[in-house]
Amino acid sequence: MDAFERLGMPRRPWVDADTVRRLFHERSGPIHPDRHHTASETVRAEMGQRYAELNEAHQILREPRERLLHLLELETGGKPKDIQKIPPGTMDLFVEVGQTCRDCDEHLRKQSGAVSPILRLQLMQAGLDWVERMESLAGRVRGRGDELEAELRSMNAAWESAPAPGAPGRAAALPLERLEQIYRAMSYVSRWMAQIQERVVQLAT
Repeated sequence: MDAFERLGMPRRPWVDADTVRRLFHERSGPIHPDRHHTASETVRAEMGQRYAELNEAHQILREPRERLLHLLELETGGKPKDIQKIPPGTMDLFVEVGQTCRDCDEHLRKQSGAVSPILRLQLMQAGLDWVERMESLAGRVRGRGDELEAELRSMNAAWESAPAPGAPGRAAALPLERLEQIYRAMSYVSRWMAQIQERVVQLAT
């Protein structure tokens, strides 16, 4: 399945989310199951299948990490390897997020076990500082994600000038190794944001 082809889009590392949404609505509108509720069972089944396929393509292309994984599979014929390998440019954040989350967990452990009213008040005040610290860290992680998105946008030119899919020399003309590194980095960014948000919620309860 080629999600790009299904929505009538050329293969690209970066796509405009509004364009993806517009194409999905244009193509799915005429075959939406609600439009065919009085049709025969065969037609309803066919329309439902086609709608599900378009929706699947929409879900893949609108989310950067899923889109990159899909694009890599299309261009290389397989899933990326060494997904746990830390990609270039993320080691500092990897260390910072890990250490900060461990320190925050220690604070949460103390907070949950505090019985003294004075100690609980002190830990509650410290918790406010921790919220600020975690939100600041989240800002840096989002900034890294924005940098990766900008790089993806610049990589579109390589896909625009590459030979057509299936043509000799296409893989050699595409920066697939760097694309895989960006995919891994975005996987870490997504994971870090979830870890940070989880702790922010715990700090607020």
